[in-house]
Amino acid sequence: MKKITTIFLLSIQCLFAQDYVEYHTGSTVDISTNQEAGVCLMGGASEQEDAMIWFLNKADGGDVVVLRASGSDGYNDYFYSELGVTINSVTTFVINNVAGAIDPYVLQRVADAEAIWFAGGDQYDYVSYFKDNAMEDALNNFINVKQGVIGGTSAGMVILGSSYFSAQYGTLTSNVALGNPYHPRVALGYNDFLNIPYMENVITDSHYDEPDRRGRHSVFLARFSKDNSERSFGIACNEYVAVCVGADGKAYVYGEHPAYDEFAYFLQANCVTNYEPETCISGTPLTWDRDDEAIKVYKVPGTESGVNYFDLSDWETGNGGEWENWSVSDGDFITATGTNPQCGALSIDEVVMFEAEVYPNPLSNTLFINTKGQVESIKLYTILGKEINMTLDINKPIDASLLSSGMYILKLKTATQEQTFKLVKR
Repeated sequence: MKKITTIFLLSIQCLFAQDYVEYHTGSTVDISTNQEAGVCLMGGASEQEDAMIWFLNKADGGDVVVLRASGSDGYNDYFYSELGVTINSVTTFVINNVAGAIDPYVLQRVADAEAIWFAGGDQYDYVSYFKDNAMEDALNNFINVKQGVIGGTSAGMVILGSSYFSAQYGTLTSNVALGNPYHPRVALGYNDFLNIPYMENVITDSHYDEPDRRGRHSVFLARFSKDNSERSFGIACNEYVAVCVGADGKAYVYGEHPAYDEFAYFLQANCVTNYEPETCISGTPLTWDRDDEAIKVYKVPGTESGVNYFDLSDWETGNGGEWENWSVSDGDFITATGTNPQCGALSIDEVVMFEAEVYPNPLSNTLFINTKGQVESIKLYTILGKEINMTLDINKPIDASLLSSGMYILKLKTATQEQTFKLVKR
């Protein structure tokens, strides 16, 4: 009996010493397909099947990799055979540490995938294991070079914004965050992990309705604007809701409304006022009021058909939703009926004011700007209005290889006129 006990304990030790555990379903032969870019954000309860079908269809019959830091193979059969979408294989990796995340075999399977899904759990495990190493590089290469589809639920959704709540010091209630926006549990990362198109300056949140997380999400945006002196944005899902963003930036919302109160929320610091909070300091309740319009929110009901959407290419245009104004006064969270923010800098019509040619559009690695006019300045911005520091020359090839996929605004200015172009980087 003593020998059996010793062997049993050694087996347990070996099990826990594993860097990762793999579960595979389907073909063992890798294939290449015509996968499409996209991101699927899921609220955190049971999977929304219409959104999951959208996600799998983007893989075009290819290979799906599931990354998680706990649990087992719950997604394998679900993805492979229960949704009616033909795919080549599903491989789940349960990653136990950094060594597992950067294992060459795991990295190769990530590179070979056409779709990557993050399960729920603890988002700080993902941040701890995947950030600032070869896994981060592999994921960003998959997103922006291979242009596969990526998604996640619960904690797996929270890490998909370019900025994120890391939960390094545990979970966080709205009351605690509103009472002290610099409480240690308000642990945020800014633009230092995943670089997903249309997610720049976006902080996501899941399980939005249970418990009510609107207050803490407002604090996340306030902190971002205060700490970075930039406008902040957010996307959130109720527990049974999913948001699916295609390559064109349209974010379609899936759920079972009107049978249930299932909504997604698209938040932005108001562009027509000073967007920084009035009071955002350690140990003091947050005040972010700005005439009761500090945060503009488009609230969209999720339906099984996913017909309702919000356009992340301009952060103004939507279908099926309604605008709300959110604000915070001395730690009290306030909502009211709102209006479209009408951010002129984010929604730009192409009005030809002098002869200029910008091509190709969409562009890949090289951009040309040809004009006979005397141009005084050329500036390139992200769709969120952040200027990009790069060399831009007239009538010469411009190296655009380092630009991430997404939409950009190019402005050409003469002494008397200005012309604006919308550009798409594939």
